[in-house]
Amino acid sequence: MKRKYLYYGSALILIILGILAFNFFKSAEQTYSFETAKVGKGTISNTITATGTLEAIKTVSVGTQVSGVIEKITVDFNSQVKKGQLLAQLDETPLLAQLDQSKASVDQAESQVKYMKATFDRYKALIQKKLIAQTDYDLAEYNYNNALAQLKNTKSVYDKNKINLAYARIYSPIDGVILNRAVDEGQTVAASFSTPTLFTIANDLTQMRVEAKIDEADIGQIRMNQRVKFTVDAYPELKFDGSVSEIRMQPVVTNNVVTYTVIINAPNPDVKLMPGMTASTTIFVNEKVDIPVVPGKALRFTPDQTVYSAYLKSLPGEVSQKMPKTAPVLDTKDTKSTYVWVKNGQEILQRDVIIGSNDGISYELLSGLSQGDEIILSMAAEKATTETKKAAKSPFMPQRPGGARR
Repeated sequence: MKRKYLYYGSALILIILGILAFNFFKSAEQTYSFETAKVGKGTISNTITATGTLEAIKTVSVGTQVSGVIEKITVDFNSQVKKGQLLAQLDETPLLAQLDQSKASVDQAESQVKYMKATFDRYKALIQKKLIAQTDYDLAEYNYNNALAQLKNTKSVYDKNKINLAYARIYSPIDGVILNRAVDEGQTVAASFSTPTLFTIANDLTQMRVEAKIDEADIGQIRMNQRVKFTVDAYPELKFDGSVSEIRMQPVVTNNVVTYTVIINAPNPDVKLMPGMTASTTIFVNEKVDIPVVPGKALRFTPDQTVYSAYLKSLPGEVSQKMPKTAPVLDTKDTKSTYVWVKNGQEILQRDVIIGSNDGISYELLSGLSQGDEIILSMAAEKATTETKKAAKSPFMPQRPGGARR
C-alpha cells in the first residue's frame, strides 16, 4: 500500500515539476528591434587641415645706409611707434666733417669757374678781332667747360654728404610696434656691403595672417573667402576664426613634397596671437548649414530577406497587405538617387530619395522625405521569452549572492 502511495506521490511531483518547467521554459516568441532616426536639419561640411605660421600683415626691417656708431636709441622691444618717429641716431661728427669738406670743394670749384669764365670772355672778344690764335681761344673754352663740370661734380658730392648726414637719424617708416631691436647704444654698424637691420617693425598686431602650407592634392579645393578655424599651442582651449584671402601659385618643394602657400586673415583684437606661432588650421571647403540631412547609415541599410519575410508574417493582415512580399531593391543609374526605409507604426516601406553633398557621415536630402519622417538605420530579429521576470525569480534557479531579500 505504501508503495502505491509512493508511486502516486512521485507521479504528482513529476506533474508539478513539468507544469513549472513548462511555465519556465515557455516557447520563445519572435520580436523585432529597430534602430531609427528622424529626418531633421543639420550641417554638412568637408574640411582640409594644414599647419601654418602666424605673421603680421606687414613687417618692415629698418636698417641704416651709412656706417657709424649708434649714439642714441629712443625705442625698445614692443614700443608703439608712429610713422616718422625717431628710432635711433648715429654719431654725426664724421659725417659733418665730410659735409664741410665737400662744401669747401664746391666753393673752390665756383671760384675756378668764375676765373675761367672771365678768361674765356676776354679771349672770345679778342678772337673776334683776330688778335689771338685759335688755339689760345680753344684752350680758354676748354678750361671754362672743365671748370663747370668740376663744379657740378663737387656739388653732387656735397649733396650726397648732406643726404648721408640725414641718414644718421633713423625714423620709423610706418605706424606699428617694435618686434626686434638688433643694436645697442655705442655699437658700430657698417653699411659697406649690405644694409644691417637695426629694427623690425610690425604695422598692426590686431590684424594678422596665417601662412598655411596646403598639399598639392588639396589645393584644388581651396577658394577665396572660405571659412577657417585654427588653434595655437599657446591657447589650446580657444578656436580662432579666419578666412582665405590669398592663394599663391608659387610651389614650395621640400623633400620632393609639393605644397602651396595659402594666406588666411586672422583678426587678433585681443592681441593674444603673436608672430611666429604655429597654427593648426581647418579650412571648410564645402559647408552647408541648416539643411535637411539623413544619416549615411540609413542609405546603406537593406533588411535581410529572411528577417523581412518573418516580420511580414508577424503583422496583422491589414498591415502586411500594404507592404511588398519581398524587400525591393532600387535599380537606378542616377548616382544621386538612392532609397531609405521608413517606419510608420508597424509598417515599413522603401522610399526613393535624391541626395546631394555629404561629409561621410550625413547626406544632404534634396527630395523624397519630409521633416520628422522616421527612417530605419538597422533591423534585427530577436528571441524573447515571456514572463522573463517571473522566471528569473523561480525558486529552482540559484540566487545571486548578495541579492535583494524579502
